Amino acid sequence: MPYVDGFVLAVPKAKLDAYKALARTAGAVWKEHGALSYVECIADDVPYGELTSFPRAVQAKEDEIVVFSWITYEDRERRDAVMAKVMADPRLKPEMEAMPFDGKRMIFGGFTSFLEL
Repeated sequence: MPYVDGFVLAVPKAKLDAYKALARTAGAVWKEHGALSYVECIADDVPYGELTSFPRAVQAKEDEIVVFSWITYEDRERRDAVMAKVMADPRLKPEMEAMPFDGKRMIFGGFTSFLEL
């Protein structure tokens, strides 16, 4: 079963097109370096919860939209190798320097799959 990197972040609505452009470039780079899949999703039904929720988790503001994304790999070892290549890829340097979101509020991590139906 695949190893998964998951991400949740808040993107200003005014910068959504810039984020989509970054995602297209990043997705192509990740796939080229060996990721099995690269998926980006824009919030459609994510209510603001009383205690917890996607918007609360990333401290989303009124003018921001939540993005949920994931990348899959064959396994953790392959993920680490792909990630090293991605981080060194010069095609992402300009986009990373002008991020269209606040990276300090992004939640991310790696997960080992245990069930796939």
